[in-house]
Amino acid sequence: MSSESKDTSIQLNDVISKQAITNISVIGQFSHGKSITVKALTDQINMICNFGQPFQRISEFQHKIKFTNAKIYKCENPLCHRPGCYRQHRSNSTADNPKCENNGCGSAMKLIRHVCYIDYPTHNVLMGALFNCERFVDATMLVIASNEPCPQQQTADHLAIVEILKLKNIIIVQNKIDLVRQQSRANEHHNQIQQFVKGSVAEGAPIIPISAQLKWNIDVLCEHVVTKIPTSPISDNYNSAPHLIVVRSFNMNAPYRKAEEMKGGTVRGLLLSGILRVGDDIEIRPGIITKNHDGTFSCTPLFSKIVSLFAEDNELQYAVPGGLIGVLTKLDPSLCKSDRLAGRVLGRVGIELPDISISLEISFFLLRHLLDRPRTSESKIRKLSKGDTLMIIVGLTAIGCRVTAVKKDLAKLALLKPICTNKSEKVAMFRRIQKRWHLIGWCIIQKGEQL
Repeated sequence: MSSESKDTSIQLNDVISKQAITNISVIGQFSHGKSITVKALTDQINMICNFGQPFQRISEFQHKIKFTNAKIYKCENPLCHRPGCYRQHRSNSTADNPKCENNGCGSAMKLIRHVCYIDYPTHNVLMGALFNCERFVDATMLVIASNEPCPQQQTADHLAIVEILKLKNIIIVQNKIDLVRQQSRANEHHNQIQQFVKGSVAEGAPIIPISAQLKWNIDVLCEHVVTKIPTSPISDNYNSAPHLIVVRSFNMNAPYRKAEEMKGGTVRGLLLSGILRVGDDIEIRPGIITKNHDGTFSCTPLFSKIVSLFAEDNELQYAVPGGLIGVLTKLDPSLCKSDRLAGRVLGRVGIELPDISISLEISFFLLRHLLDRPRTSESKIRKLSKGDTLMIIVGLTAIGCRVTAVKKDLAKLALLKPICTNKSEKVAMFRRIQKRWHLIGWCIIQKGEQL
C-alpha cells in the first residue's frame, strides 16, 4: 500500500467527527411532519438554504431546501440492548465518546455515523430537485402520517419520482402514531402503506411507527439509519477532481464593520467529488455573467483562495463529499451577497471543470400525466414543440429555456443564461400550465454549445 493511501485512511478516521458523509432525503406529503421528524433526529432547527432562482419570472420558485447534520452514537456496553443503545446528538457535539443515558448505563458510546438530512418542500416544482440529488443522496426517508388515509396525493407523487429514479435504501416513517388511539387503526394504516408500496422500489422497506413530536421510537429510526443504509465509499472519490455545486452565497460582514475586520465572500454547497483543503486556489464558473448589447453573454470566471471550511459549526481542514460545506474565500463580499453565485460550480484551479454552455442538446422522456392531478384527459402532457418555454433544474438551480428544435425524443434548448453542466447529467423538465410550473418529464444532456 502506498503512503498516499495510508494517509487517506488515517484522515478518514477523523472525517466522521467533523462532517456528515451520509446524505438522506426526507420527502412526503405536506403537514405529515417531515421537518419535525428531522428536528427530532437532529435536536436542532433545520438549516435553511435558498434554492436559487435565476429565472426571474418564476415568482413561485422561492421555497427552500433545508440541510441539517446529526451524529448517531451506539453504546459499547453489550448489556445495553437495542434500540436504546442508539442515541442522536447535534453535529457540533465535541465529544466522540459521550456517556450512555439508557437506564443509567453510563458506559462510553461510540460515534458510528454522521448524517445530513435533506428536507424538501412539497411544492411540485421542487420535486424536480430529486432528479439532481440522485447523484449525492445515499437514502430516502418517506414520511407518512398515520392519522390520514394512505396514500395522499403528494405522497403518491413523491413515490412516483423515487420509482422513476430507481432509488434504493428507502425507509418509511409512519409518523404521528400518538394520534392513533386504537391498535386496530394503526395496524390498518400499516397495511395501507404496504399495499401502497407493493410492486414499487419501496416494497419491503422497513415501516417504522414514530411520534416525532414526542420523540417516540427515534432510537429505532436511528438504528435503521445505521443498519439499513450503507456508508458511501468516500475514499473512492479522493483522487477525483473537486466539484462543488454552490447552493448559497452571502456576505457575512455586519454593517459598519471596520475594514481590517472584513471577511471575504462565503459560499455553501454540495461537494460531489474530490477533496477541498484550506489554502487551495479555486475557480468558480461561470462566474460573473454580463449581457452584451447584441444579446450575447460574456462570462468572467472568479478566482480566489479558500480561507476556511465549515460543516455547520464545525471548522474543517479539508472537506470530502457529504453534507453542506461552507467555504470562506477572499472574494469581494459584494459578489456573493444575496445568493448571486447560487448555481455556479466551484473547483480547484488547474483541474478541469464543466464547460459553460448557452444551449443544450438533450434526449428527453415525457410523463403521460401530470403527477399532481387526477388522471383525466386534461392532465395528459402534450408533446414538445418548437417554441415551447420550459424550465429545467440544473445542479440545484432553475433555468428558463426555449425549445428551438425537436426530433422524436431529441431536442435542442436555448437557455436564458449560461450554465455549467456535464454530459449525461439527468435534468428535470417543467412546463407552465395554468399559471403554475408542473413537472412534465426529464432529460439527459447529450451535448452543450460552449459559450
